[in-house]
Amino acid sequence: MIMYILRRLINAFITLLIISIISFAIIQLPPGDFLTSYIAQLRVSGEDIDLATVEALRKQYGLDKPIYVQYLKWIWGILHGDFGYSFSWKKPVNELLWNRLGITVLVAALSLAFSWCFGFIIGMYSAVHPYSIGDYFATVLGYIGLAVPNFLLALILLWGIYVLTGENLSGLYSIKYLSIPMNFEKFLDILKHLWIPVLVLGTSGMAGLIRTLRANLLDELHKPYVEAALSKGLPENKVFWKYPLRIAMIPFISTVGWSLPWIFSGATITAIVLNLPSVGPLLLNALKNQDMYLAGSLVMFLSFFTVIGTLISDILLAWVDPRIRFE
Repeated sequence: MIMYILRRLINAFITLLIISIISFAIIQLPPGDFLTSYIAQLRVSGEDIDLATVEALRKQYGLDKPIYVQYLKWIWGILHGDFGYSFSWKKPVNELLWNRLGITVLVAALSLAFSWCFGFIIGMYSAVHPYSIGDYFATVLGYIGLAVPNFLLALILLWGIYVLTGENLSGLYSIKYLSIPMNFEKFLDILKHLWIPVLVLGTSGMAGLIRTLRANLLDELHKPYVEAALSKGLPENKVFWKYPLRIAMIPFISTVGWSLPWIFSGATITAIVLNLPSVGPLLLNALKNQDMYLAGSLVMFLSFFTVIGTLISDILLAWVDPRIRFE
């Protein structure tokens, strides 16, 4: 198992290196650079453009260097904890990332825990009690979660809460707490706002997990080895937990690899609707403004979470199914 994990770690490092090259090259593909977008904005606003100043800025930011020099400078900085400088925000990328990464990780972790816990419990109950009232309810819940877009569900929740209570729960906390340092009242206010993004982001993931676990567990429960184990007098609970559930969880576990990056990047529209200070809207603005160091760093973070999620999936799958690590 140790050698299996070491091989996966080496593969993860090589994958991240290749992704960094490809992502930096793709970000550079659109014509022009940040200064091109900046000049276009100045022209739209009717301001004068000083070409000497533009050239000075191009040299200052290193935009006059070849793309491979810019990449090597950026990747060398990342290895030393420096992710570069954001042109549009006029701040170091590190500062922008750490300001938003905390809330993003918190919302993502709670959403993932919500979808996994409820998806596992409801999916297992639905498979053990097929075609019951609870199973039909879980099926309807799954279809609603898969069919309704996250941003639409967020809008419905915000509208319903505002109509019923008169409170606007968009954002992470109320306006009166914006300039106040963290205290107990602000913490309670964050909890009052936090359940909406957790519910919205967790619902769609939970719906897919319910359908996946139910289908796989129903298939395993009717296989000959389960009937043979029960006919030999083995306790039903022991047979259920040790064999069918363990095998049925293989597709369930394999979804970790894409669940982590999806919650970070796929929730961009939902974060904009809910006015959340998360990574998604920051990445969208960086790509629109051709802010290459900020966009590249965010893409690397998403890639990192993808690789970490895949590594976790591989380890869990090897633990659940010994055939994987022996092969």
